[in-house]
Amino acid sequence: MFDYESLKPWFFKLQPESAHTLVGLGLRAANYCPPLFNGMIAKNFVTHPILKQELFGRTFLNPVGLAAGFDKNATMIEGTLAMGFGFTEIGTLTPKPQEGNPRPRLWRHIEEESIQNAMGFNNDGLFRINHRLKNIYPFSTPIGVNIGKNKTTTEENAIKDYTTLIKALHPYADYMVINISSPNTPGLRDLQNETFIHDLFTAAKALTDKPILLKIAPDMSEDQAVALCSHAVACGADGIIATNTTIDYSLVSEPEDIGGLSGEVLRERSFYIFDAIARELYGKTTLISVGGIASPEEAYRRIRAGASLVQLYTSLIYKGPEVIEEINHGLIDLLERDGFTSITEAIGADRV
Repeated sequence: MFDYESLKPWFFKLQPESAHTLVGLGLRAANYCPPLFNGMIAKNFVTHPILKQELFGRTFLNPVGLAAGFDKNATMIEGTLAMGFGFTEIGTLTPKPQEGNPRPRLWRHIEEESIQNAMGFNNDGLFRINHRLKNIYPFSTPIGVNIGKNKTTTEENAIKDYTTLIKALHPYADYMVINISSPNTPGLRDLQNETFIHDLFTAAKALTDKPILLKIAPDMSEDQAVALCSHAVACGADGIIATNTTIDYSLVSEPEDIGGLSGEVLRERSFYIFDAIARELYGKTTLISVGGIASPEEAYRRIRAGASLVQLYTSLIYKGPEVIEEINHGLIDLLERDGFTSITEAIGADRV
């Protein structure tokens, strides 16, 4: 076992992407040392009947998942279990391998406990990642697969990229996520329109009966977000993930001029958009909330607003794996305090 707070100063001396690579290597190495790996699970993975729920045909033992972007290549799925996550979402994957944007492309905003990333869907591509998923699926915790288009794919051909990925990967995913909300692929957010959503989900739902969700950006008006998500659900989307990173660079004191912001500075904007969507769609589809979640209280706020699941990423960088255990144990206390016997009773409690 290790104390993340003692290691964090050393990690923060490294460039952010180098630190991420080092952590990934450590997680993969732990899997080859069963005493260490099993000890991490015993320490970090929180299970309790009050947290358990059934979604997408799978059991979620706790509601705290790893957001897409951390494990882009499906190489750390076992490691995310050891950290305590109740589910993991890999990706974003594209049909062809791509290197992503030039480095540096990841920055810390330490005072704001936030991250700015302009990664650009760097990943190993469909062929290699498909092979990895085949070798691990089904896994003991649910796996989501987040998919996007290649940078060089035109808007006119974008649907083919998504359908190619769905056709190949749906047997090895518990749910899939359409990512048209990253700010780091030119023209991608232009696909957040009703015509593209209709055509994409019509094609996608003909290929699989696995749940397919839409992930949206926070940088649109409340009315736009609600209308887009409502249209997606009407076209067959099985859920909404809100939100991706923001391009409101005024939220940090020394921003770069590229990429999207996540972490603490995204918290209120993410909740604002999620809450607006939940007012319209709670009870009609599955909602997952992500963006600035770093405490039991914030996770509980999202759950009471209508989120069945929550995801985090940036708070893992600033607080370490302890944040997952802290949120889950805190949720148990908050649920029991309010007289709930199951998390399902708390989901949407503020919508009633």
